[in-house]
Amino acid sequence: MNILAIADEECPSLWDYYTPGCLDKYDLIISSGDLKPSYLSFLVTMAPCPVMYVHGNHDGRYKEQPPEGCECIDGKVVTYKGVRILGLGGSIEYTGGPHQYTQKQMNRRIRRLKWAIRKAGGVDLVVTHAAPRGVGDAEDFAHRGFTGFLKLIERYRPKALLHGHVHLRYGTNIKREQEYEGTKVINVCGQYTLKYPGNFSVDH
Repeated sequence: MNILAIADEECPSLWDYYTPGCLDKYDLIISSGDLKPSYLSFLVTMAPCPVMYVHGNHDGRYKEQPPEGCECIDGKVVTYKGVRILGLGGSIEYTGGPHQYTQKQMNRRIRRLKWAIRKAGGVDLVVTHAAPRGVGDAEDFAHRGFTGFLKLIERYRPKALLHGHVHLRYGTNIKREQEYEGTKVINVCGQYTLKYPGNFSVDH
């Protein structure tokens, strides 16, 4: 399955300079948050596949203008074409805004999904907005990751965790891909093509 993962920054090649048919190769589009609802609605209209999303810390606007035709998987476990996907949006709490959580609050969100994960027989992909703590996050408070994601990986061993939040243009030392306990941790800021099952490849 070819998955287009997106986050944080709208890609001109997929929107302003969209070429008809450029999305035909994808079986699923996943958003890790902080994208305009109109962008997601455009993609689901043009693509021959579903668009699923979690909330970023700037997606309070979705309450008034949700992405039309797209599926919110935030706080859920869904299965699509045999791939078990867990969604956990939001960032660390730093201003008190929507979709911001303390470490304890995120841990509670993860615990609430225990039975859904068990019912699905495990998890293949985890979709988040923030990164796991120490694996793809940053040291400034707003971009610190969640320790609960590390425990989630250790317990359920997903094939990959897709996140955004830390823009690649923030610094030259920001890694697109990392690995933790056998799980590929991928910063999908902008766009990233995920071939599942199989190898991971960047699509700029």
